[in-house]
Amino acid sequence: MPSYVRISTVGRVTDYDPTRPKWEQIASVLRERIAVGELPPRTLISEVRLEAEFGVARGTVRKATAALRDEGLIVTTPGMGSFVADQG
Repeated sequence: MPSYVRISTVGRVTDYDPTRPKWEQIASVLRERIAVGELPPRTLISEVRLEAEFGVARGTVRKATAALRDEGLIVTTPGMGSFVADQG
């Protein structure tokens, strides 16, 4: 059974599974937040906030957002940032 690393984040506690890359786990959390409406369409996805919340490097956050962009869950506009896509 894998041991999980408990990391305290802003207002949340995240248990990272050491057998999976952190970016995949962060993408899963964001995917769930989008699905339940916690992150509604057109919400800005701030890399700086995600870095602080999950306690990871910017590159890790960028891998997570790239995966969500590939799935069509977020859109990125150069010079403006990444936003939750309209799901319609």
